[in-house]
Amino acid sequence: MYVLITANRNYSSWSLRPWMLMKGLDIDFEDRVEPFAKPVNYDAFRSFSPTGQVPALLHEGRTIYDSLGITLYLADRHDGVWPADPDARAWAQCTVAEMHSGFAALRNDCTMNVGVRVTPKPMSDALAANVARIRELFEEGLAQFGGPWLAGADISAADAFFAPVAFRIRTYGLDVGAGQAWVDHMLAHPAMREWERQALAEEWREESHEAELAAAGVITADYRTA
Repeated sequence: MYVLITANRNYSSWSLRPWMLMKGLDIDFEDRVEPFAKPVNYDAFRSFSPTGQVPALLHEGRTIYDSLGITLYLADRHDGVWPADPDARAWAQCTVAEMHSGFAALRNDCTMNVGVRVTPKPMSDALAANVARIRELFEEGLAQFGGPWLAGADISAADAFFAPVAFRIRTYGLDVGAGQAWVDHMLAHPAMREWERQALAEEWREESHEAELAAAGVITADYRTA
């Protein structure tokens, strides 16, 4: 049995990637949540991950860490992580790598918070470039491989890695053009709805994450019930 360790549903975008991938591919796992209890959780998280970060996957005595490391580990053991079509597979692998290493302005300026809606502050040039690139990627994938997922008819790691972006697009009302069709499809997936349900019910509020949210713009709605 896999044990996947993740953090708060409202905040933890990195956690969502392998969680969504495993749910989307029907890979059974034990779901263990270790919440962000304070601004720096390194010491506490070092008890289960050498990086002091989430996510981490425990399997057969191994600790597999980092969302990309987990994805590669699962790809060695399960079909569907990457598309079967060679062109779609190459595209998906490139987009996953790009998401993993890039989009710093989006991460910094549009912090993930599933349960709220925000009118964002004016975009920096860097954020505008990030959003334009995301729109380009989404539209390219849908046009080239036919949808409804980014790399074709079936969900793959490409969708899982951009799943947190789907929540960010909704939270901040970002314009991704025809790529909105993928956002809507992604948000309607039962696993995404389950992640959102858990996020809205969370009682945790972590001060630094909430401060980042307040700095991102004006909160116009807060659907968190706890």
